[in-house]
Amino acid sequence: MYEVAIDASFAAAHHLRDYEGVCERLHGHNYRVRVVLAGERLNKQGFLIDFREARQMVGGAVERFDHAYLNELPPFDTLNPTAEQIARHIAECVAAAVPEGIVVRRVTCWESDRCSATYRPRG
Repeated sequence: MYEVAIDASFAAAHHLRDYEGVCERLHGHNYRVRVVLAGERLNKQGFLIDFREARQMVGGAVERFDHAYLNELPPFDTLNPTAEQIARHIAECVAAAVPEGIVVRRVTCWESDRCSATYRPRG
């Protein structure tokens, strides 16, 4: 099994609904995201996936979040924009774009240097 990791970042504001504490107030983070793609076979050039292509897919999944208020953007207009939910949403977006034979192994979303959440799709 081969794995390729792509990192991306974005700055965004959010607040947590139904939460008692400072995070219920509007605040922001400089998020960092790592998407790990996996597959069994390499292409004829010896790549699982070209890094440029993978960066475009990951960038496409996060670009609308940059300098945005997450609570106003679907699906976070109804879901709490937690690091866990952000990681899952990015995983689903990237999974819809990857070529056949490649899967999203995991997505980790950091809200800070010390706090992250990871989503691992089943299958």
